[in-house]
Amino acid sequence: MRVTYVHRIGGIGGSERHLVTLLPALAAKGVDVRFAGLDMPGADPFYVELEQQGIPFERLVRPWQLGSAIRRGQPDLIHTHLVHADVYGALVPGAPIVSTKHNPDPFRSGTWRFAERALARRARAIVAISEAVRRFSVVEVGLPADKIEVIHYGLDALPEPWGANPPLPIPDGAPLLLCVARLAPQKGVDTAIRALAQIPEATLLVLGEGPERSQLLELARELGVADRVLMPGRVGDVAALYRRCDLVVHPARWEGFGLAMLEGMLAGKPVVAARAGSAPELVVDGETGALVSPDDPDALAAAVLTLLARRDAFGAAGLARAKAEFSVERMAARTLGVYERVSAR
Repeated sequence: MRVTYVHRIGGIGGSERHLVTLLPALAAKGVDVRFAGLDMPGADPFYVELEQQGIPFERLVRPWQLGSAIRRGQPDLIHTHLVHADVYGALVPGAPIVSTKHNPDPFRSGTWRFAERALARRARAIVAISEAVRRFSVVEVGLPADKIEVIHYGLDALPEPWGANPPLPIPDGAPLLLCVARLAPQKGVDTAIRALAQIPEATLLVLGEGPERSQLLELARELGVADRVLMPGRVGDVAALYRRCDLVVHPARWEGFGLAMLEGMLAGKPVVAARAGSAPELVVDGETGALVSPDDPDALAAAVLTLLARRDAFGAAGLARAKAEFSVERMAARTLGVYERVSAR
């Protein structure tokens, strides 16, 4: 079976990480995988990863080149990811389409929902990366429930390093809380900073970039915790910091999946997350971590203090859950099952 994957690429976020994990796993199962990228600035690291995995790809500067790229691959099926790929993939006649929905983006429930419903008619099957995304797609967007199947992201290991980490002034012996997130309102990093004021001696390490950097640093100064908030941006070896931290915090206000929660579990760390979006699908409250109300720094701080006292037991339970429920093999097998059903029809 030949499958061409389409996605607009501008870096390596959650959906891109998903593809560099999924495509080699499907190739190992005998699928002839090819990738056609709608390029934006910052796309180079993604293609480096594909090349290292031996996945053939074409980089397209203009969207209208997609038709020619797909015809060259002669796919039995086209698999599109996110809205730009959905739109341009639907314009290419021929092979059936599978579309993956990665986020419950608010714009999808606005006027765009009418376009998305039309695009869904072109797709033979739709994959949602979490039950939260499936529910949003049906209830808020109006996509047909009988076309949608939930297939969670899968990971077997933490990300491989691509460089060295900068020196970080992390105090020895003090609790280290790790938050891996874009610095954007969706991710709720402000809630973590407010909670930090109630967690004595702890350091909050935030890995990510985004438009809220200056506002978050100003908030930390106002609360008197600026010396305990570290924001180095992107680092070369995130796995080393997952292993070094005591606990992962994920206070996102909405989330498609939240790879940082799964990575924290794979590192054997408890996860404290806001009870929003997909978090309840990953974190088992009271077993692998804790779920608290969104925008509630008091509850977040209380949960962190409770879990720090039993971090080893919660971390071990999270690791066992990650390996049992969110493996790459499980993700690839279920994705291949979708392809086979589409092909059979």
